[in-house]
Amino acid sequence: MQNKEQLVPAIGQEFDAFADLIMQWPDATFEATPGGKWSAGQQLDHLIRSVKPVSLALRLPGWLLRILFGKPNRPSRTYEVLVEKYRQKLSAGGVAPGAFVPPVIPLARKQQLLDAYKMQQQRLIKIVERWQDADLDRYLLPHPLLGKLTLREMLYFTVYHTGHHYRQLAERP
Repeated sequence: MQNKEQLVPAIGQEFDAFADLIMQWPDATFEATPGGKWSAGQQLDHLIRSVKPVSLALRLPGWLLRILFGKPNRPSRTYEVLVEKYRQKLSAGGVAPGAFVPPVIPLARKQQLLDAYKMQQQRLIKIVERWQDADLDRYLLPHPLLGKLTLREMLYFTVYHTGHHYRQLAERP
């Protein structure tokens, strides 16, 4: 997954897999927080909270991103290097900052959140498709744990992060 033509389908696949898992998640356990971990609903809400600012930022013109966040002083990291850096941050105790921490999510909000999640997926893919591949390496966005990332790195993170939460739910007993 090195270029935009590979990133866009990867975003779609990871988002679809997570949405499918949530749709199949038993209603009786949707609100369950085993071992104090986030419920399925909270995981879903967290992903919406995480992708929404990325979609919003990608709608901004490049010149404004440059004014707000500066310009890269290094090439974009590979997907594998970015994932390893994120895993290290988590291992060192990194957690989601307050704005990304979901409230308790009742079962009654399941479909509403699934609809919002799918809408965010469509928005993200649509806006990424407008960017030139080379420009994904020319602009930065801030990440609360990883610092400033190129747009490409932020998209790598978005793909990995979605899969990370999918695996957390899929591995539950």
